[in-house]
Amino acid sequence: MAPTALLSVSNKDGLVPLAEGLLAAGYQLISSGGTAAALAAAGLPVTKVAEHTGAPEILGGRVKTLHPRIHGGILAKRSEPSHQADLEAQGIATIDVVVVNLYPFRETIARPDVSWDLAIENIDIGGPAMVRAAAKNHADVAVLTSPCQYPAFMEALAAGALSSALRRQLALEAYSHTAEYDTAISAWLASQLSQEEATAEQLTLNLPARQSLRYGENPHQSATWYAQPGAGLGASEQLQGKELSYNNILDLEAALATVREFGYGGQPAGGNPFQPAAVVVKHTNPCGVATGSGSANALERALDADRVSAFGGIVAINGPVDAATAGHITSLFLECVVAPAFEPQARELLAAKANLRLLELAPAAVERASRQQLRSVLGGVLVQELDDQPVDETAWQVMSKRQPTGQELEDLRFAWRLVRHVRSNAITVAKGGQSLGIGAGQMNRVGSARIALETAAAKAKGAVLASDGFFPFDDTVRLAAQYGITAVIQPGGSVRDADSIAACDELGLAMVVTGRRHFLH
Repeated sequence: MAPTALLSVSNKDGLVPLAEGLLAAGYQLISSGGTAAALAAAGLPVTKVAEHTGAPEILGGRVKTLHPRIHGGILAKRSEPSHQADLEAQGIATIDVVVVNLYPFRETIARPDVSWDLAIENIDIGGPAMVRAAAKNHADVAVLTSPCQYPAFMEALAAGALSSALRRQLALEAYSHTAEYDTAISAWLASQLSQEEATAEQLTLNLPARQSLRYGENPHQSATWYAQPGAGLGASEQLQGKELSYNNILDLEAALATVREFGYGGQPAGGNPFQPAAVVVKHTNPCGVATGSGSANALERALDADRVSAFGGIVAINGPVDAATAGHITSLFLECVVAPAFEPQARELLAAKANLRLLELAPAAVERASRQQLRSVLGGVLVQELDDQPVDETAWQVMSKRQPTGQELEDLRFAWRLVRHVRSNAITVAKGGQSLGIGAGQMNRVGSARIALETAAAKAKGAVLASDGFFPFDDTVRLAAQYGITAVIQPGGSVRDADSIAACDELGLAMVVTGRRHFLH
């Protein structure tokens, strides 16, 4: 009897060439639904599953492959006499190759207008059952779950070398496929239920490998990038440049988080109107941030904030990159640029920088990204929600005797939106929608303030200062005043707040207290 291949696929890429190869190798084909129709349309001989089982499809297609003639043919061990006796008694033929990929559940739930009923109907039942059965019996049955597996399989088949190693690898990939599928379903169901209805007793991640990286933070560390399909950075299209590195991806994440404070792709953020903005990041900290009249103006101002630190940096722009913006990009060495769009003229200009990585990331992909923030610790993972809630200015209080001017208040808003994206202890100095100095990650707050103020230098005169945490002493206020800072903003809550307030009053600074901290460890 000729060997048999069962084909039932949602993704029909490469289906016909695969079927032709199986036929050439002497296989007979059985299939169902749209797969059978596609094979028949290509003029290939195929037996429908209903004809093979003698049972019609029922329940609108919900039941078609759930049948002993299907699963008996897949699960029977060829070397087990009792299994062979059962097959003969029931008149069941063996199935030697199973080609199945599943209903497009993830693609369905990605649609903004998806209904509960449509999502439920795109939960595959028969497909996972066949895949798992074939993977279990991989010693006798080869299982294919993705078109990318077809070429290697056909090459091995043509060479008569369906080795045990290949079969085991295909089985591993099959179980990974069904595991990812089930995780996507459970994650979606959990997202549809309220916190009262669904409690996260365990964390399950459904993140397929997007890219093997050359190395991690350092050359001696191996690394792989796993990404949520169709969402966040994993949905970006790299238009040119070298392969992304581990450090590139971390910096891109930091740059995107910062620039999105001002909206992305024309969409507003946090209740504030969209403002063209650009961010330059080094080592996950912004070193230049600015708004402007457009992408080009914003980027020019962001670079001018600290051109020394910008060298070799990562840039995020929240609007389209045009020719003028591209001109600024080519003015110094940069590693990566991410933006919602790159205009054709910009692409032409930037092509001269062959190694420069350009990533185009659609606003819709940003919106689809999970709001869970994960961080590994020894033997586990910490999970928290993103610190991206809109700023609530109704909670702000002016603690100084002097009220901030209208311009100071605008500058304080900008500095406060920026400071939560700087590693704590974090200090930002800003004026006129442009960062002038940023101090990050020091062991004491006044140390971060000193770095930010020294970077700003003479530009600090008339500028404002923001702190991600409270002032434990009045030393930061007094240092700021020496550089000409006129207003400060901080969460408050120190037992010595009165000392810092008194220093502001003594030195003529305005102080705003927000009541909210923004540590970024």
